[in-house]
Amino acid sequence: MLKFRFVLLFSLGLPALAQQFDTAIVNGRVLDPESGLDAIRSIGIRSGRISAISPDPLHGRTVIDARGLVVAPGFIDLHQHGQTPENYRFKAHDGVTTALELEVGVWPLRQWYAAREGKALINFGASSGEIPAAMAVMHDPGTLLPRGEAAQRGPTPEEQREIIAHIKEGLDQGALGVGLGIAYVPKTSREQILQVFQIAAPYKAPCFVHMRNGGPVEPGVLDALQEVLADSAVTGTPLHVVHITSMALAETPLALAIIRGARERGLDITVEAYPYTAGMTDLSSAIFEPGWQAHQGGITYHDLQWIATGERLTEESFLRYRKQGGMVAVHSIPEAMVRLAMADPMVMIASDGILDNGKGHPRAAGCYARVLGRYVREERALSLMEALRKMTLMPAERVGLQNKGRIKIGADADVTIFDPARVIDRATYENPAQYSEGIEYVLVNGISVVKQGVLQENVAPGRGVLRNR
Repeated sequence: MLKFRFVLLFSLGLPALAQQFDTAIVNGRVLDPESGLDAIRSIGIRSGRISAISPDPLHGRTVIDARGLVVAPGFIDLHQHGQTPENYRFKAHDGVTTALELEVGVWPLRQWYAAREGKALINFGASSGEIPAAMAVMHDPGTLLPRGEAAQRGPTPEEQREIIAHIKEGLDQGALGVGLGIAYVPKTSREQILQVFQIAAPYKAPCFVHMRNGGPVEPGVLDALQEVLADSAVTGTPLHVVHITSMALAETPLALAIIRGARERGLDITVEAYPYTAGMTDLSSAIFEPGWQAHQGGITYHDLQWIATGERLTEESFLRYRKQGGMVAVHSIPEAMVRLAMADPMVMIASDGILDNGKGHPRAAGCYARVLGRYVREERALSLMEALRKMTLMPAERVGLQNKGRIKIGADADVTIFDPARVIDRATYENPAQYSEGIEYVLVNGISVVKQGVLQENVAPGRGVLRNR
């Protein structure tokens, strides 16, 4: 024990207690899901990394007194579509230090990263996206999601070869995996989806998949889950299933049991969910082709909420807005399924968030504070340490980030400090652009982006995250 303490207190050859760090976080309850540490500790930060962890006070040019607060690794969001300064501000206020666009992904990858370097409040990264590659090749007019050729027909053999080449280009440039939104390109054949898994396999890069179908009506979520499980098994490509509750709905227990069984037999498969009873997507997308109600658990037009105005839809407004295109909240997920997923130790937390000029889903602003406030503190559906593991260590491990998602010597100084008695989301479906409360400090690569609950101006410490770098 004494030897262990001695090692922790040493940094750059000098006792940590005698050093002046760039920043010292003192008196906080430090929780680290990897080591299991849950104790009052001081943390010394130098040059953007954690340099010391001590039971005694440390000295720094900047000192953060975290008395009464929890000091945790910065939250890592694997599923964040909003990759703009507006979205990054809400992410930071929700404790997120790294936001990754992995489900849809991006193309071309290098230009996407270059556009954010030196300008981002938080860390960012992306997968090589099958959807944007298909939209480019097939000249689809959609923005985030297809609404033309890519949504209405499958790629020709020549188009498929070009799509695969684009995906490979992104992987060669360090993409964190492959984004694969099968439900948005439903005419893409099962063979063509298998080809995407095959191109990812040599890179050992996960496929982040929005499955082909949802709901209990066949072909539904079980058929869709079996498709991607088979593709993962035969290629050896790691698989990550996104937002399981919005796909499986009341079938969530069965879907999780299938995933758990596959994991127990050696398949590399992970899964995520968000803490809300509604999803959100573009009304003009392929999700709302005729028969959509059955795949959404038998909901009605009134269960759709037009994001721009907050109104509930009718058949007439559904048809009108579908031609126009725009985001709609889909109120379809049973609360019992949300709670089940939050409590399941296998399920990571990810927001699926996007805001545009203050309009969007509350999960873009309040996902992580909602888990900590509602499901940990109020409902006690899971422990604080377990919730943090699902927000930090598990996402870091999924994309191979060895120096994030942990409080340890040498880790990137991405740190979230919050008040466990006050942390809560404030964002609503009617007014989603509301900052979470109780997130007191957020450090990204050692730089404070939230300080005493206030967003800091004129800082951009976020860095691009690439595979194996």
